[in-house]
Amino acid sequence: MRGLTIIVAGAEGDRLRAALTMACAAAALGARARVYLHEAAVAGFAADAPAPAGQPTLGELRGIAAESGVETIACQSGLALAGLAADAIGVSGGGMIELLATLSDDRLVVA
Repeated sequence: MRGLTIIVAGAEGDRLRAALTMACAAAALGARARVYLHEAAVAGFAADAPAPAGQPTLGELRGIAAESGVETIACQSGLALAGLAADAIGVSGGGMIELLATLSDDRLVVA
């Protein structure tokens, strides 16, 4: 199965939850799954946004994604803008050039 790379382009909780859910589904099917947090998405990812009743919070989804083997990459500029360190929020730091250079035959989704 082809891998899935998702670029999250905004900090909205719904956008982040959808990206993490999609990545977890791909990982459950045995595909490589990566989520790239672009700029403001880094701060949104670090926050624990509320979820609709009966749905996991963003923090819970972060844990599920990590346990599922989803690789989460934070934009280095976004980390700097948010005043965060990659290891403090459980992600690796990276950039768009590296992400695209390692895309291989992954499907690319922008959320």
